[in-house]
Amino acid sequence: MFSARATRTAAQRVARPQSIRTPFQRRFASSESTFTGAEDNAFNRERQAVKDHAAATSDLWRKLSIYATIPCLIIAGVNAKILWDEHWAHWEHMGPLEDRPEFPYQNMRTKNYFWGDGDKTLL
Repeated sequence: MFSARATRTAAQRVARPQSIRTPFQRRFASSESTFTGAEDNAFNRERQAVKDHAAATSDLWRKLSIYATIPCLIIAGVNAKILWDEHWAHWEHMGPLEDRPEFPYQNMRTKNYFWGDGDKTLL
Protein backbone atom coordinates (compact mmCIF):
# COMPACT_ATOMS: atom_id res chain seq x y z
CA MET A 1 0.00 0.00 0.00
CA PHE A 2 2.81 2.42 0.86
CA SER A 3 5.40 3.14 -1.71
CA ALA A 4 8.86 1.67 -1.24
CA ARG A 5 10.35 5.13 -0.77
CA ALA A 6 7.96 6.08 2.05
CA THR A 7 8.56 2.77 3.79
CA ARG A 8 12.33 3.11 3.51
CA THR A 9 12.25 6.71 4.87
CA ALA A 10 10.11 5.68 7.82
CA ALA A 11 12.41 2.77 8.58
CA GLN A 12 15.46 5.05 8.54
CA ARG A 13 13.80 7.46 10.97
CA VAL A 14 12.97 4.68 13.40
CA ALA A 15 16.43 3.13 13.11
CA ARG A 16 18.29 6.32 14.12
CA PRO A 17 19.83 6.21 17.58
CA GLN A 18 18.12 8.21 20.35
CA SER A 19 21.09 10.55 20.80
CA ILE A 20 20.59 11.99 17.32
CA ARG A 21 16.86 12.52 17.82
CA THR A 22 17.13 14.77 20.90
CA PRO A 23 14.46 17.46 21.15
CA PHE A 24 16.90 20.19 22.23
CA GLN A 25 19.85 21.77 20.53
CA ARG A 26 23.26 20.54 21.59
CA ARG A 27 25.44 23.20 23.14
CA PHE A 28 29.07 23.25 22.06
CA ALA A 29 30.47 25.33 24.92
CA SER A 30 33.60 23.79 26.40
CA SER A 31 32.86 24.89 29.96
CA GLU A 32 30.04 26.23 32.05
CA SER A 33 29.69 29.93 32.71
CA THR A 34 31.40 31.13 35.90
CA PHE A 35 29.28 34.27 36.25
CA THR A 36 27.47 34.00 39.60
CA GLY A 37 26.02 37.43 40.35
CA ALA A 38 25.66 40.98 39.20
CA GLU A 39 28.85 42.93 39.01
CA ASP A 40 29.06 46.23 40.81
CA ASN A 41 29.25 48.61 37.87
CA ALA A 42 27.40 51.75 36.78
CA PHE A 43 24.99 49.89 34.50
CA ASN A 44 23.82 47.48 37.18
CA ARG A 45 23.55 50.26 39.78
CA GLU A 46 21.39 52.26 37.38
CA ARG A 47 19.18 49.22 36.66
CA GLN A 48 18.73 48.65 40.39
CA ALA A 49 17.85 52.33 40.88
CA VAL A 50 15.23 52.06 38.12
CA LYS A 51 13.75 48.95 39.78
CA ASP A 52 13.63 50.69 43.17
CA HIS A 53 11.99 53.76 41.64
CA ALA A 54 9.41 51.60 39.84
CA ALA A 55 8.59 49.77 43.07
CA ALA A 56 8.16 53.03 44.99
CA THR A 57 6.03 54.58 42.23
CA SER A 58 3.77 51.55 41.93
CA ASP A 59 3.36 51.51 45.70
CA LEU A 60 2.39 55.20 45.64
CA TRP A 61 -0.25 54.67 42.95
CA ARG A 62 -1.61 51.60 44.72
CA LYS A 63 -2.03 53.61 47.92
CA LEU A 64 -3.64 56.48 45.99
CA SER A 65 -6.06 54.08 44.33
CA ILE A 66 -7.10 52.50 47.60
CA TYR A 67 -7.00 55.37 50.08
CA ALA A 68 -8.02 58.31 47.87
CA THR A 69 -10.11 57.03 44.97
CA ILE A 70 -12.47 54.78 46.91
CA PRO A 71 -13.47 57.46 49.48
CA CYS A 72 -13.91 59.99 46.66
CA LEU A 73 -16.23 57.58 44.84
CA ILE A 74 -18.25 57.04 48.02
CA ILE A 75 -18.56 60.80 48.61
CA ALA A 76 -19.58 61.36 44.98
CA GLY A 77 -22.19 58.60 45.24
CA VAL A 78 -23.69 60.11 48.41
CA ASN A 79 -23.75 63.53 46.74
CA ALA A 80 -25.50 62.11 43.66
CA LYS A 81 -28.12 60.42 45.86
CA ILE A 82 -28.80 63.66 47.76
CA LEU A 83 -29.17 65.61 44.50
CA TRP A 84 -31.45 62.91 43.07
CA ASP A 85 -33.73 63.06 46.12
CA GLU A 86 -33.81 66.88 46.06
CA HIS A 87 -34.69 66.84 42.37
CA TRP A 88 -37.68 64.54 42.81
CA ALA A 89 -38.81 66.37 45.98
CA HIS A 90 -38.88 69.54 43.89
CA TRP A 91 -40.91 67.86 41.13
CA GLU A 92 -43.44 66.47 43.65
CA HIS A 93 -44.74 69.87 44.73
CA MET A 94 -44.83 71.29 41.20
CA GLY A 95 -48.06 71.18 39.29
CA PRO A 96 -48.51 69.09 36.19
CA LEU A 97 -46.77 70.31 33.07
CA GLU A 98 -48.72 71.98 30.31
CA ASP A 99 -49.28 70.12 27.08
CA ARG A 100 -46.93 71.18 24.39
CA PRO A 101 -48.56 73.37 21.76
CA GLU A 102 -49.31 71.90 18.36
CA PHE A 103 -47.73 74.04 15.69
CA PRO A 104 -48.94 73.81 12.08
CA TYR A 105 -45.51 72.76 10.82
CA GLN A 106 -45.41 69.70 13.07
CA ASN A 107 -46.72 66.33 11.92
CA MET A 108 -47.12 67.38 8.29
CA ARG A 109 -48.22 64.46 6.12
CA THR A 110 -48.80 64.59 2.41
CA LYS A 111 -50.17 61.05 2.18
CA ASN A 112 -51.30 58.41 4.61
CA TYR A 113 -49.12 55.54 5.61
CA PHE A 114 -50.20 52.06 4.58
CA TRP A 115 -51.33 51.31 8.16
CA GLY A 116 -53.45 54.43 8.53
CA ASP A 117 -53.08 58.16 8.99
CA GLY A 118 -49.71 58.07 10.77
CA ASP A 119 -50.93 59.18 14.20
CA LYS A 120 -51.13 55.59 15.40
CA THR A 121 -48.46 52.98 15.76
CA LEU A 122 -48.32 49.84 13.69
CA LEU A 123 -49.59 47.68 16.56
